[in-house]
Amino acid sequence: MCNACHLASSRKSQSPFNHPLFIAVKKIAPALAAGNSVIVKPSELAPVSVLEFAEMAEEAGLPKGVLSVLPGYGATTGKELVSNPIIRKVDITAGTTTGRELGAIVGSNLAMFTAELGGKAPIVVFNDADPVSAANGAAFACFVASGQTCISGTRLIVQDEIYDEFMRHFLHKVEVSGSEWATSTMGSVISLKQLERIQAIVQRKGKGTGKIVAGGERMTGVSALDKFDFSQGAFFPPTVITNVSTEDDLWREEVFGPVVVIKRFSEEAEGVRLANACKYGLGAGIWTQDLSRAHRVAADIEAGLVWVNTHHRNDPSSPWGGMKESGVGRENGLEAYEAYTQSKSTIINIATAKETREVQDWFAYDGESRRYG
Repeated sequence: MCNACHLASSRKSQSPFNHPLFIAVKKIAPALAAGNSVIVKPSELAPVSVLEFAEMAEEAGLPKGVLSVLPGYGATTGKELVSNPIIRKVDITAGTTTGRELGAIVGSNLAMFTAELGGKAPIVVFNDADPVSAANGAAFACFVASGQTCISGTRLIVQDEIYDEFMRHFLHKVEVSGSEWATSTMGSVISLKQLERIQAIVQRKGKGTGKIVAGGERMTGVSALDKFDFSQGAFFPPTVITNVSTEDDLWREEVFGPVVVIKRFSEEAEGVRLANACKYGLGAGIWTQDLSRAHRVAADIEAGLVWVNTHHRNDPSSPWGGMKESGVGRENGLEAYEAYTQSKSTIINIATAKETREVQDWFAYDGESRRYG
């Protein structure tokens, strides 16, 4: 998604397909509150909800033209929009490659830029965590929205003593639903193109070192719920892979699907090292009953968002954004509002004309000396 705004004039916003209206509103609201006009470029895969919202906003009293929606492809419409010098702020949610490309264009116009980009969130589970709660929370973190969120818990990092019990509960959560994941609990991925990409990455299984312990193949067969033929859709099951190297794409790159890799660790420092062994730094999770450890590890993990004993929750007033290659700037709260404004200084002399003549004549000359120069 791309949100273009003209500061006190116009802004541009780009929204993704995974939460098209929710993410659009996160950008539109502070932009409008700061007095801007906004142009939204929704994902070409999910534009309708944003178009409907713009109509409802106008019906509610928003002046015509203050909020515009411009559907189209990012490579053409999006680039053309951010290239226009009238756009003074661009706010996007996109992949890191797209963020770099658009950021370069925005920078050439000396406009402001906020970008929430890719993610590869680690979930660090310590020995003192409740294994059932941690497994339930990890399943939610990994597979909500079919794994198609930037903060999906895609790397499970589990301490050695709790590893076996955690895995038993976690795999039960994955496997007990069977095909019902695809029909009642977890939907399809966004497109056949994305399905093929997920399948290709998973099939490499960490260049042969990875072990698939659940899922791993595109869903086929017929749904027991409504007799739908899975092969006619873009359904991929929850997939769990162990023994993947930290140098492999499955560990390093965003899959954007229901795929999670798992590693075990012994010491706290090792867990933190594994969590940070990635170019992304958007979200992270920690499961522990030790509050001191939670604060200590949260401070050491290189991520803009860290959850403790939960995941994917965020107060609208709490800043949202990433570190490293996960983006620049912050959404939500005062930081988002201020990012849609520009400060200005106006200096006024309130002295009388007499005082001004006496005090502010910097080039005054009394015949003997000059005040300045």
